[in-house]
Amino acid sequence: MDVCKILIGLMLCFTFSCNVKQGSADHQSLSTDSIRYASGFTVQHFEDYTSVEVRDPWDSTRILQRYLLVDRDLPAVPGNLPKGTVVRTPIHNIVVYTSVHAAIIDQLNEADKVIGVCEPRYMDTPSIQEGLRAGKIADLGEATAPNIEKIIDIGAEIIIASPFQNAGYGPAEKLGIPIIEAADYMESLPLGRTEWVRFYGLLFNKAAMADSIFRETEQRYLALKELTKAVANQPTVISEKKFGSSWYMPAGDSYIAHLYKDAGADYVFKDLPGAGSTPLAFETVLDKAIHADMWLIKYNQANDMTYKDLRTEYTPYENFDAFKNRRIYTCNTGVVPYYEEFPIHPDYLLKDLVWVFHPELLPDYTPRYYRKME
Repeated sequence: MDVCKILIGLMLCFTFSCNVKQGSADHQSLSTDSIRYASGFTVQHFEDYTSVEVRDPWDSTRILQRYLLVDRDLPAVPGNLPKGTVVRTPIHNIVVYTSVHAAIIDQLNEADKVIGVCEPRYMDTPSIQEGLRAGKIADLGEATAPNIEKIIDIGAEIIIASPFQNAGYGPAEKLGIPIIEAADYMESLPLGRTEWVRFYGLLFNKAAMADSIFRETEQRYLALKELTKAVANQPTVISEKKFGSSWYMPAGDSYIAHLYKDAGADYVFKDLPGAGSTPLAFETVLDKAIHADMWLIKYNQANDMTYKDLRTEYTPYENFDAFKNRRIYTCNTGVVPYYEEFPIHPDYLLKDLVWVFHPELLPDYTPRYYRKME
């Protein structure tokens, strides 16, 4: 890195004043946003800034980050702010590490503000792909080791990245550019994950639009959930398949377990503790789920998966009743925008699941993601 780039990096650090340590005695809170489903962030509005606190998903007693959103039209950053990362809004130039957050920014009609992405091969959002082809969006390489010089060269004002336990962001942390730690993927409630759009909307001064996206999604989701309340028969279901030597089964408080419940199904592993996935031995899954009515699998390959493919991959799969009775449903994530859509539109996924478990409730529905395996 040449001297010019180092100086640019230092200028960015001073410009963003990432760690403002003064007290907050002079600032009186005007209002606090009511966050209904998400447990990972809070929003408090003050006269000359907005404070967004992101909780540590692995330790609820501590705050991961506090962001102090200050309107860029103000001539200067307000004095006597609490400790936190100052972000001037609305954001003009943003770097995004994941396809999920690129898709959310696109939903807010702000894709033109994205100037760099990591791992563009996973970016299925049309506006992002168009920007990459036109040279308006830079390819920054892998999210685990992004091109730091290029991040400086393109003039990034902010980075959105997903945090992982006991892991940092490497050299990117030393640039002085605010890193939004997007811990939305740790939310256990589907609508909790969606509600993070209200935080992202604040970055672009689009709170009203973000709230509207959330409210409309919530309304559709709750209507579908209500639709399944009266069902008498709840089919038992299992999820995914083994990877290597382990079968990573969604835990009982995971978003997928909540979706199965809301779609009117009885998830066989609902008693698994936690909100993530639990590695289980194949024999453990077979013993508990051999008689499960249905089996849902996600995969990514060029052709549709068949029963023959599944048997070829691992012959003991044929022992499950769902295999024998041809009640397996699959989602090819290489063909449909599953990962880009479900965080902000769990109602789309819930509708598919209602169709899978209770097709009589949606007789004219054409599924968006899932198909019956052939």
